[in-house]
Amino acid sequence: MKKIFPLAIIAFLCTTLSSCEVIGGIFKAGVWSGVIVVVIVLALIIWVLSKIFGGKS
Repeated sequence: MKKIFPLAIIAFLCTTLSSCEVIGGIFKAGVWSGVIVVVIVLALIIWVLSKIFGGKS
């Protein structure tokens, strides 16, 4: 159950957020704001995937 919950959150966000709206918002905010947002989102995705698939050491 613990492994399904983060996956469910990601699936929910992917289905509710339109990519066109996200990209439009990034361009309105500015290039550097967009770069920061993309880096934060990628770091969050990598962190969640490492928590899901990472072994307990």
